[in-house]
Amino acid sequence: MDFVRSADPTAARPAATRAPVPVKIIVAGGFGVGKTTTVGSISEIAPLTTEAEMTSAAIGIDEPGQASTKSTTTVAMDFGCVTIDQSLKLYLFGTPGQDRFGFMWDDLVRGALGALVVVDSSRLDDCYPAVDYFERAGLPFVVAVNAFNGRMAHDLDEVRWALAVAEHVPIVTFDARVRTSVRDAMLVVLEGALQRALHGAH
Repeated sequence: MDFVRSADPTAARPAATRAPVPVKIIVAGGFGVGKTTTVGSISEIAPLTTEAEMTSAAIGIDEPGQASTKSTTTVAMDFGCVTIDQSLKLYLFGTPGQDRFGFMWDDLVRGALGALVVVDSSRLDDCYPAVDYFERAGLPFVVAVNAFNGRMAHDLDEVRWALAVAEHVPIVTFDARVRTSVRDAMLVVLEGALQRALHGAH
């Protein structure tokens, strides 16, 4: 019996689609500024959070601000992810905001491309540690002022002056509850990280 040789089995196969490049982004800032909300608003999966109920033992230590109704606190990290397009997927790691969890930051930040530092303009003092950390680490970051209910205690120029943020560091406003607003802030982080990578290549 004669056998007919089949056509090249790879000829009709569609071109293999390349998996999106994973990019790690850090979401940092002081206690109660909206980091968990930021990650949850944009994540395409149910975000992994490590929230614990605040107890009386935290009074005087964890202060979310007078107007806050916050009753929980992040004790490890928040995690979420979002696909920007077919070539890029962001993995978001939210840091705990309290000083006593600062020892975790080095591990969380390792391998990150950039950071979004979330700021409450009425409590700028709480954001100094995050800004200082990324300046020392040399990691590109964006200061994102969370406009609670559309209001800010200070305008962006005042925020830049108060935090002593260099002119090349972007400062933007956003609403941590709104997906598109968080997306726009994340795109500024990506743009800054890309510019840093391009300049570093020369």
